[in-house]
Amino acid sequence: MQRRRFTPEYKQEAVQLAQQSDIPISQVAKNLGINDNVLRRWIKEFTDQAKKPFTGHGSPRDEEMAGLKKELLQVKKERDFLKEAPAYFARESK
Repeated sequence: MQRRRFTPEYKQEAVQLAQQSDIPISQVAKNLGINDNVLRRWIKEFTDQAKKPFTGHGSPRDEEMAGLKKELLQVKKERDFLKEAPAYFARESK
């Protein structure tokens, strides 16, 4: 049997549902089709401020790739601005 995986968004919504309803956690978990211990663990992770909740299965390489893509986008914007700057200042000096 393969282990089910849940997105951080799903976990967060499940935690909010459990915290905002008057229904017992065990019943909320049963309604969602998960074990109540799993839901209790998600609630603990979500409320624990010392750790980042639901870190998932991402690797440091994925985080580095995302950072590099963000940096590349910023560098491209700066490059495009610098390409247009001489034309702008040439128009202003006339």
